Amino acid sequence: MKIYLDNAATTQTDKRVLEEIKRVSLENYGNSSSLHSMGQNALEEMEKARKTVAGILGAKPNEIYFTSGGSESNNTAIKSVGKKKLIVSSIEHPSVLRTAEYLKGKELFLVPVDEKGIIKIDGLEKELNAETGLVSVMHSNNEIGTIEPIKEIAELCGEKKVLFHSDIVQSVGKMNLNLHELGVDFASVSGHKFNGPKGVGVLYVKEGTKLEPLIHGGGQEKRLRSGTENIPGIVGLSKALELAYENLEEKMQKQKKLRDKLISGLSTIEKSKLNGHETKRLPNNVNFSFFGVEGESLITLLDFEGIEASTGSACSSKSLKISHVLKAIGLEHVWAHGSLRLSLGKNNSEKEIDLALKVIPEVVEKLRSVSAVR
Repeated sequence: MKIYLDNAATTQTDKRVLEEIKRVSLENYGNSSSLHSMGQNALEEMEKARKTVAGILGAKPNEIYFTSGGSESNNTAIKSVGKKKLIVSSIEHPSVLRTAEYLKGKELFLVPVDEKGIIKIDGLEKELNAETGLVSVMHSNNEIGTIEPIKEIAELCGEKKVLFHSDIVQSVGKMNLNLHELGVDFASVSGHKFNGPKGVGVLYVKEGTKLEPLIHGGGQEKRLRSGTENIPGIVGLSKALELAYENLEEKMQKQKKLRDKLISGLSTIEKSKLNGHETKRLPNNVNFSFFGVEGESLITLLDFEGIEASTGSACSSKSLKISHVLKAIGLEHVWAHGSLRLSLGKNNSEKEIDLALKVIPEVVEKLRSVSAVR
């Protein structure tokens, strides 16, 4: 029996989404820039999807731009910084952090977080000045699941007239989000995180906000994102988003119940620690550290037992480097090195969680029995 508990990495594409992708690929496969009927049919498919995405996310259709995924959306937003200073949180996804570090001639400031992963807003406020071009803080963290006070940050940035970007990749499909109410200027979305296709995403750009294109060429997406549009993928993303928000509360309550059962069960393991905020966390995220356990070995043995998960640590047996997120929340190396992320999806059952809670303690104990760390 295989138990997939790595839905924060990617999700299984819904069969109904695949049906839509197939339909468009076979019936309306034209280039949306073409003037003939097939091209115009493809354009109609794309604009219908744009309206659907906008409606669900609380935006206007002309604020929705289709991209190849969250990383491209993040890159586009970050690389548009006009002024000298850029501020991002210390726990951002690498597609934000590495992009921010890449920019030449920019002053980069990393806002610290507390031990639960919540951004220190007073530290952010002190750094905001006339030279600040952009602030980027993710809505929820992909490793430890902590949800950030985005609306409060957006209000602060608005007062200081500083553009604000939020990576909402992990939050979409797991909670109701209204981008206009959040007050962000940019937001990034990725389709494969909510049972949609890989290779397609969204960049929300608040109406009236200037943005430089990352990709130049034919001028598609109102000259912001050149390249022939991935109409089947766009329609697939739209369908997946629709499905994700059907009976959302009921589905998330189910995942919260399973999440809390995992947390309760894993907490009984000696020398274990929950990472991230206890309540302000994604309904499907569980991140634990086990003292004296090597993360890579933990994942390998769990996989052998049929449980597919990921380590909250970016360590490898050669580099022994820990995750920047776990480092940012102040976790000591001996704890951070033995981290496990379990992320639930719509197909997980209580039976699977019961089995996971039987296997994980056994594997942890087995690894500790041969560990030099006591």
